[in-house]
Amino acid sequence: MGSNYRETVHHQTNQAGQHSHCTHHGHSHQSCVALVPIFNHLEKPQMDEIMKTARPASFKKGEIVYQAGSESDSLYIVHKGKIRIYRLSESGKEQLVRILNPGDFTGELALFNEGVHESFAEAMADTEVCMIRRGDLQEFLLKYPTIALKILAEFSNRLEQSEKQGARTATEKVETRIALFLVDCLEDEGASREFKLPIAKKDLASYLGTTPETVSRKLTEFEDAGLIRQKPQKRIEILDLDRLLLV
Repeated sequence: MGSNYRETVHHQTNQAGQHSHCTHHGHSHQSCVALVPIFNHLEKPQMDEIMKTARPASFKKGEIVYQAGSESDSLYIVHKGKIRIYRLSESGKEQLVRILNPGDFTGELALFNEGVHESFAEAMADTEVCMIRRGDLQEFLLKYPTIALKILAEFSNRLEQSEKQGARTATEKVETRIALFLVDCLEDEGASREFKLPIAKKDLASYLGTTPETVSRKLTEFEDAGLIRQKPQKRIEILDLDRLLLV
């Protein structure tokens, strides 16, 4: 994860192996591990060793991967598809934590102690994951300390992002939060001023601490003011970046 607002929910597919399958056969089996930054610095024999312990699992769109209160004992690596991680408040309101794309992982807290999940994980599309149990992964952490350093770096990035998101939600008005999200989405597009929203408006609303109706209304206001143009298939064109940054 990076340091900007968008990367938590729009993390890009990581490096090699992004089009192969998570099975127990040869190179395609290894590719599930090769996707993940905490592993892809290892040599092939080391990755093969890790993959021997991995178990594949598939989930249909809308299916729960794990839920709050269930035992947390494995690392989940997304191989294909997309997973959203969210929490429920005491009143039952959803709060989106992050979106996982191929190469992302969840369940890492299980590596350090036994416990239960505090969040829900739901497949946003037909999804394939590889699961590595706590005991197996702890052995690899002792054997290959660089994995532990990579995990600590990921923890640091997620903490920074969470703190920044919390500060923005607490101190900035909703139109500013939406505008900053749009600007962050634009960063991956190079010279282009057009991009596709990485998540549905209801998930965007949950992530930004507002409602889908407010997101739709503010986007319409931005469009009426000549700041953006909304297009089919969730595409948005930034017409006036300087003014959008001042919202």
